[in-house]
Amino acid sequence: MAVELALSARSLARHGISPENLQELPSATGVYIFHSDRAMPLYIGKSVNIRSRVLSHLREPEEARMMAQARRVTWTRTAGEIGALLLESQLIKSQQPLYNKKLRRSRELCAWKLDLSQGETSPTLVYSRDVDFATTSCLFGLYTSATAAKSFLIEVAQEHGLCLGVLGLEAIGKRGCFGLQLRRCHGACVGGESALLHGHRVHLALQRSQVRSWPFPGAVGLVERDGAWVQTHVVRNWRHEQTLETLAPDAVLLPMADFEFDLDAYRILVKPLLDGGCEMVHLAG
Repeated sequence: MAVELALSARSLARHGISPENLQELPSATGVYIFHSDRAMPLYIGKSVNIRSRVLSHLREPEEARMMAQARRVTWTRTAGEIGALLLESQLIKSQQPLYNKKLRRSRELCAWKLDLSQGETSPTLVYSRDVDFATTSCLFGLYTSATAAKSFLIEVAQEHGLCLGVLGLEAIGKRGCFGLQLRRCHGACVGGESALLHGHRVHLALQRSQVRSWPFPGAVGLVERDGAWVQTHVVRNWRHEQTLETLAPDAVLLPMADFEFDLDAYRILVKPLLDGGCEMVHLAG
């Protein structure tokens, strides 16, 4: 470690980051930020070992351009990896670092809605600005553009023999859709398959991409521990609202803001909260 640290310190010094700055980096979980001489940060990342991850950036040739601009590294520790993921996502959206391509705020978020119980037999594209994705049932897929959503539905249709014409993705001619001529469609466009049966097949094909509705009656606290240090991430409707360093029985929660559905927070939280792979407490309010 001493040799690696010394070599990395000399390497960082050539890029304007002092050896002292590197020496201070903790071998612990959290978020780190590469800064240049300008106000906008260069890059924001997270790791379970901040020091090791920062050093690894020096060994990646494709990052040489970014490192040539780097002058210092700052960091924020978290009690666990989920907290690091949530903080990384929040900081990238608020600070818009130059070299982060992922996790930036999407201009629009959409999903397919298909509720058979309401007599719907073909999916409709809905947007998070109009529908609360956290509490609306029968949503499938989460996409950052209508183009991506339609491309996915086309792939699903071709895989399961669904009718692109009935799905509204292509015109239906006198002899049905083009897929029917290629024997890729079961004939829903010409009455060879009922709209209800076709709708059920669409619903079944979309199941793997179903958006999970918020399953709790209110807010929950996702608890992470690092020794005696405890952080509780307050989550409601798949939205990360705040992180508490201590959680007293009479803890006051911030009033719920009218946040738009956060795709990144949903992806971070859905598995640990639903699979029971984390410590969790139910919160009032």
